[in-house]
Amino acid sequence: MPQFAMILYTPTPGDWESAPPEEMEAHETYAAKVDEIGVKPVTGYALHPSTQGKSVSRDGGVKDGAFVDGPYVIGGFAVLEANDIDHAMEMAKHNPATWRGGVEIRPLMGE
Repeated sequence: MPQFAMILYTPTPGDWESAPPEEMEAHETYAAKVDEIGVKPVTGYALHPSTQGKSVSRDGGVKDGAFVDGPYVIGGFAVLEANDIDHAMEMAKHNPATWRGGVEIRPLMGE
């Protein structure tokens, strides 16, 4: 089955502890919707806030925080197995990360 990256975007700095309680509760119940749609999560991780990370650019410069400054940062990611990208998008549409940010689905290379 083809695999896809699901990238969760959340408002900067991407601190899940500041997310509204109802959003965090929805993430807990989201698994039931995923099962219903038939997409299989392979693995997934929430990330610490971007303020706890560091970035390096091609000139070797290192800075604190996200690589790109903007209103959203990557708050987490997962690898999914789905029939195709449209199948994976059905799952993404229900992800609570869309409430304040967004979700990106991309095919993995070699899949």
